[in-house]
Amino acid sequence: MKTKQFDFGLVGLGVMGRNFILNVAENGYSALGLSSSIKKIELLRKHGKGTQIDGTNSDRDFISKLKSPRIIMFLVPSGKPVDLMIERLLPLMSSGDLIIDGGNSHFSDTDRRYDYLLNKGIRFIGSGISGGSKGARVGPSIMPGGEKKSYEIVKPIFESVSAKINNEPCVAYLGPKSSGHYVKMIHNGIEYALMQLISETYHMLKIGLKLNNNSIYKIFEKWNKDRLSSYLIEITKNIFTKNDNRSGKYIVDLILDKAKQKGTGKWTSQHAMDIGINVPTIDAAVSMRIISSFKRIREKTSNIYDTKRVGRINISEDDLEKSLYFGFIISYAQGLSQLKMASEVFHYNLDLELICRIWRGGCIIRANLLESIRKAYNKNKSIDNLLQDSDFSKIILGCESSIRKVCKYAINESIPFNGMLSALSYFDAIKSKNLPTNLIQAQRDYFGEHTYERIDKEGFFHTKWE
Repeated sequence: MKTKQFDFGLVGLGVMGRNFILNVAENGYSALGLSSSIKKIELLRKHGKGTQIDGTNSDRDFISKLKSPRIIMFLVPSGKPVDLMIERLLPLMSSGDLIIDGGNSHFSDTDRRYDYLLNKGIRFIGSGISGGSKGARVGPSIMPGGEKKSYEIVKPIFESVSAKINNEPCVAYLGPKSSGHYVKMIHNGIEYALMQLISETYHMLKIGLKLNNNSIYKIFEKWNKDRLSSYLIEITKNIFTKNDNRSGKYIVDLILDKAKQKGTGKWTSQHAMDIGINVPTIDAAVSMRIISSFKRIREKTSNIYDTKRVGRINISEDDLEKSLYFGFIISYAQGLSQLKMASEVFHYNLDLELICRIWRGGCIIRANLLESIRKAYNKNKSIDNLLQDSDFSKIILGCESSIRKVCKYAINESIPFNGMLSALSYFDAIKSKNLPTNLIQAQRDYFGEHTYERIDKEGFFHTKWE
């Protein structure tokens, strides 16, 4: 009797992997999972009852049961686990088979693996996947990069399982080699920034305006019905209504103020500096997560300094809505400007309008705002920065007085506001025709003979300052 051949194989049956492969099976494809855990295999069979799905703990069995060319997706932790799994399966695979790394791998690792597997005759795609475990099951945003011919092999499956906006799948071929994982890295950097800005707005509502959780819920509920409508605003409003079963207190008030991170936000900041692009709101978000981890130091320091208040400034809910919307726009602008620069450096040839299109559904940073951003890049694909778009400039100007007022309030009330302040400072810098950095270059020339350029003639110059 001939062994059943499966359309799709997935390595790693954790929550994310199990949900993704169930999504594949529920969309009419036969799918086979590989895991060392018998319990996870049994759970997969249980949840996949009625579909063409199965699991195995045997590498040889897994490979032998996949149709040729084999489509094998990894959803395992980034780093060494990906390399170890490649080496485990490679001797069993055939030329033309396809491996897809769907984890949060660093883009440099993706480039290395792409070149390595190319020499072995194995196709490789580095694909960002966003939407969390729920998105994996009902429709994520998928960001694949690699050889276009390789993407064509898995395209029907990816388009079937991805989120849909106006019947358009939230997946598209993005570019060569590591482009997919780079786009996912920037997605996560923007995510860090948005989360930081939302948390600061919550802090302002709670500490500044002294509102309770129910009132804050109502504000976020209202905002989610208007221009701030987004996945993060939606889940944030829900957080404010959840009670602890034992104490009856709100869960959010019982959570320790230490935010952890897995590294993708940090990678965004690090590589922005490597290629010479500024993303200060993303930087501030990463920095604040680090500061939050020093709980003992913060408590000890707070006992030394009194919270001083310098004059009262009246702010409203409307001011906070405008400042948050301002911050959202700045965060997307920074991330997209980094993508533009990276595309030039690595020859990704990224289409920013296309990226915004597939971010509109399924992913963590999905928001109504992305449709307007998509239209801006569709209107002018070569725009240097989103803030140069005429429609967005009007929105920014309409929010400017509010964010300045709210930032002054935060400073006067000693409320930490790093994300918003960085967004405003970025705006002020990017629209400044002249900056005081001429003095910095003079200092560099003074102590290191680094030379400088002049405003009145071409070339590089050095002055004997002493």
